[in-house]
Amino acid sequence: MTSIAERIPLDRIGQRARHARPGRAVLAVIALVLFSVGWVACKTLAAAWFAVAWCCAAVAEGWQSARPPRTP
Repeated sequence: MTSIAERIPLDRIGQRARHARPGRAVLAVIALVLFSVGWVACKTLAAAWFAVAWCCAAVAEGWQSARPPRTP
């Protein structure tokens, strides 16, 4: 029976670490930040649009309720 430590591929991990490119990691972090800003902005604007549309619908409903009924 092997222990957990013996099953970890340390050679492959070390090889990947030696071939890692810091520039790509920095670009990935920048992309993550920009993507997150865009995602949050979209969700915020969608919520704001829904709030405005809901308020407009409420005003229209109140307007219709306040008008006297039409008589032919």
